[in-house]
Amino acid sequence: MEFGDLFVIALMPVIKVLLLIAIGTILALDRFDILGENARKYLNNMAYFVFTPALTLCNMAHSANLKSSLLMLWFLPLNILLTFIIGSALGWLLIKITRPPRHLHGLVVACCAAGNLGNIPFIIIPAVCKERSKLFGDKDVCNRDAMTYASLSLAIGSIFIWTYVYNLVRRYSCQNSTLSQVDVSQMNRVFVPITNPENSSTSSIGLPITMNNILQTNDQDNAVEIGITRPKGVGNSLQVTKLAKIMNLLKMLAEKVNLKALIAPATIGTVIGTIIGTMSGFQNILVGENAPLHVIDDTVSMLSDAAIPILSLLVGAYIVKGVIVVRYIALPAFGVGVLKGAICIGMIHPDPLYKFALLLHYALPPAININTMCQIFGIGVDECSILMLATNVCALAAITLWCTFFMWLIL
Repeated sequence: MEFGDLFVIALMPVIKVLLLIAIGTILALDRFDILGENARKYLNNMAYFVFTPALTLCNMAHSANLKSSLLMLWFLPLNILLTFIIGSALGWLLIKITRPPRHLHGLVVACCAAGNLGNIPFIIIPAVCKERSKLFGDKDVCNRDAMTYASLSLAIGSIFIWTYVYNLVRRYSCQNSTLSQVDVSQMNRVFVPITNPENSSTSSIGLPITMNNILQTNDQDNAVEIGITRPKGVGNSLQVTKLAKIMNLLKMLAEKVNLKALIAPATIGTVIGTIIGTMSGFQNILVGENAPLHVIDDTVSMLSDAAIPILSLLVGAYIVKGVIVVRYIALPAFGVGVLKGAICIGMIHPDPLYKFALLLHYALPPAININTMCQIFGIGVDECSILMLATNVCALAAITLWCTFFMWLIL
């Protein structure tokens, strides 16, 4: 097929995304105020907790031969991880070249690392199956496989975003706050009275510690854990037990990994759908017109139909240069190299739609969740909004051109 025909095929799903975003933008205007601040908040919660998990659960449960398919799709999570690693490396290089303000370092690296694996793959990948040319084979089989690839991408991407990218942003925000502080080690030095346990009648001993050491005091034992020099005879009350060390380790792990966000509803929906799709007994009971409990499947399918348009409307309602170059030029070029290398050593199966889905991971705009992380850590919130606007506007042209090139490359 000629390059011009492929361009038209790639343009159609992008126009669909553009129309949905434009409708969301119009509904969010003050003149209409249909998608005002409160409405966006409630609708976003509905999409996060109801529609998106229903979408992933339904698609995974309806996948035929899912058990054998998962064995062939092992490269998909590795491919997503590579997009995050390569993107973050390019983001770090971009920081060294352009030298943006220090408080924006985490935002720049995060936008280069994490792509929007939410609604865009759900629109673009199945859309190429609906063209009359049937580039990717039978329309029904292609659409089913496309929704499986998009569902897995959403679930795996959510895990990487809230582990890898979340800790990147947290690390850079901690570095920024540390460098912006004055030397508080002397300013916050105080004396804590500690009574000699062997002689309670004696006066208290004043021990100099810093405010950071006070924050690390064990609340249960009222004992200072670190940073104090004890006089002789204070006793063993300041020793940290093994149980306390384990608890501190778990608290540190909970701070570094956002466990609540990691176990997202979409991930849970994908896991449940995978269980149903891989076990024929569950499929016979729940999936299909002749299934005894098919009413449950029909209900979940109705909820899932609302996920894609609502997510796209919210993108329009919420609506740099170096980040645009990284995400829409450098990263897709690396993606082509990764795919070519994987094909040469036989790491992926020869399904053209699967190759297209893998390449699309490298050409997506930044993840919307980065805006949430900026609000959590209080860094670059206004700059993030501007960056999201610029990258999503440029995505319309970039995704069209790259999808055209990807189809020309694999077909």
